[in-house]
Amino acid sequence: MAKGNNRLVSLDIFRGITIAFMIIVNTPGSWEYVYAPLRHAKWHGCTPTDLVFPFFLFIVGVSTFYSLKKYGNEFNTGSVLRIIRRMLLIIAVGLFLAIFPKFLRDYSALRLPGVLQRIAIAYGIGAIICLSVRRDFLWIAVAVILLAYWGLLALFGGADPYSLETNFAAKVDLAILGPNHIYKGFGVPFDPEGLLSTIPSIATVLIGYFTGEMISKTSEGGRAVIKLLLFGAASAGLGYLWGMVFPINKPLWTSSYVLYTAGLAMGFLALIYLVADVFKFQKWGTFFLVFGTNAIFAFSLAGIWTKTMLNIKIAAGTDKITLYSWIYQKIFAPLAGNMNGSLFFALFQVLLVWSAVLILYRKKIFIKL
Repeated sequence: MAKGNNRLVSLDIFRGITIAFMIIVNTPGSWEYVYAPLRHAKWHGCTPTDLVFPFFLFIVGVSTFYSLKKYGNEFNTGSVLRIIRRMLLIIAVGLFLAIFPKFLRDYSALRLPGVLQRIAIAYGIGAIICLSVRRDFLWIAVAVILLAYWGLLALFGGADPYSLETNFAAKVDLAILGPNHIYKGFGVPFDPEGLLSTIPSIATVLIGYFTGEMISKTSEGGRAVIKLLLFGAASAGLGYLWGMVFPINKPLWTSSYVLYTAGLAMGFLALIYLVADVFKFQKWGTFFLVFGTNAIFAFSLAGIWTKTMLNIKIAAGTDKITLYSWIYQKIFAPLAGNMNGSLFFALFQVLLVWSAVLILYRKKIFIKL
């Protein structure tokens, strides 16, 4: 553990790696030229890209344990007010990103769910559960959430309950939010950050919280690493087996997906923890620490910059193209070809955002929502 500030250096590095990879997969130079590991699975399945979001929610759970330590990790006025305040702020930032830069718009067609909105809700409800339920019973809360979600999808999803067209999660979102306020990128109204599928994402936060407490209560770093690896292997293995009857699916955030990705997150954290917090070899992670200590700000800045590029038009012959496309087509594609140019464009976005966040890091400014 980092001395004096009650932070796990490994957790900040892990968070930074996740944010950097999130920017890479979100901003290729062209969606026509993306390497397979940098694409989401089309429906069932799990690629490296499908690990980004659950890894971040897992990290939210781990950091929640440490951030609520000053309240004794107990349900009280101080802890509840902090949770509610943080949840509302993150939702506000998420909605701002959805609106930006077109503030004068038809709000009857605004997509309401989103990445930050899900993070906020999963964090808020998950934190309240963690403070309300005895620690020894947290695994029961996880089991209830995951089994209940499985039951809902299986019972009310029709003949093919886990398909894009008939899944119950889409029906709930359509009934509550309506088709105008949800994502349509799958060809039909279905939101991968919808309301019902946010329920199992709460379990991802709970597993992260459990992991944070396990690390905190294990005095020897080596033993903590072994515990993380064993629990991670068990969780990932159980998720993989469950996936044979309840497919691993990121858009539906299936229960098997929760266990599988949380297990991999534990294993990944174990390796970083071993290097950064047990062996104290931390210099290699400085680049990621810059992101990790201002993660929500970095993610938001990346979103604002991307939307800014997409809304600036530049003349290209007789036509006009976005600044986003111009940079890719005129600089990176000629330099490295279509596929590598698209990847280098994404890496360039990472460096741009990192350079901005570096200023805050050097001034020791850490924006906490």
